[in-house]
Amino acid sequence: MSEKTFASANDLAEKTTSFTQIGEGLYAFTAEGDPNSGVIIGDDSVMVIEAQATPRLAEKVIAEIRKVTDKPISHLVLTHYHAVRVLGASAYGAREIIMSDTARAMVAERGQEDWDSEFDRFPRLFEGHESIPGLTWPTTTFSDRMTVYLGQRRVDIMHLGRAHTAGDAVIWVPDEEVMFTGDIVEFHSACYCGDGHLTEWGETLDQIAAYEPRAIAPGRGDALIGEEMVSAAIESTRDFVESTYRPAARVAAKGGSLKDAWEAVRAECDPKFADYAIYEHCLPFNVARAYDEARGIETPRIWTAARDKEMWAALQG
Repeated sequence: MSEKTFASANDLAEKTTSFTQIGEGLYAFTAEGDPNSGVIIGDDSVMVIEAQATPRLAEKVIAEIRKVTDKPISHLVLTHYHAVRVLGASAYGAREIIMSDTARAMVAERGQEDWDSEFDRFPRLFEGHESIPGLTWPTTTFSDRMTVYLGQRRVDIMHLGRAHTAGDAVIWVPDEEVMFTGDIVEFHSACYCGDGHLTEWGETLDQIAAYEPRAIAPGRGDALIGEEMVSAAIESTRDFVESTYRPAARVAAKGGSLKDAWEAVRAECDPKFADYAIYEHCLPFNVARAYDEARGIETPRIWTAARDKEMWAALQG
């Protein structure tokens, strides 16, 4: 490869946002492969899923909410700890911020390093970063599942298994059979696997599919409406993760290098996924994690701005 900086460092074009109804009182805020947010309107208040990376970006979500309801935002659910998902939380003024207990532990363990690392490698996603007051901490955590009632509307928040991170949450709205999956499911966007558990991801997708959602708001990409689109996105996500892990595992089994794994993963993934959003950005991190996991490193190593650059340099040889 000729490029010497992360693909994301040169990704400066503004993305067009959409606000799509995916059920009665349910919406997906999407942005051409940038991080999505979700909205659940209850009887008296609103729950938002995923905060965006900065308060300024969160205001774009709030502006769309205000076009459809004037009810206050009472709950913010964060599906995992990544900076681009959580650091805009202060804009919503929600009385409850909900994460899994594992996700909260990951904020404590690696939240600052993740913020520094993500900001360094993907500056466009941190528009208005100077307004971030600090790390986002939940007011409420759960281990396996919890239920919130927005008046009569029931919302189930669950940890179905490890995938994109160890602490991923999904949000299920039973009255409309709609699910918000965070980055466990993507649509025409690369999965970021740098903090993932690739060999368990497929089982977690099976758990999601078992609910037979009529619509899904994925972590990135367009809202998925209808059984056919939902199923196609789950299967393409599964194919992406497996196509990343398999070649890296073969290389690791033979004692090959990270660079060997990079070339093997590219050979399998480029023909299928090269046109996916953030593909080039995710690929080096995905290969590094797949290679680690295949060599028995169960807990993803913490990414730091320095480790990012070291890994990138190793792949440029």
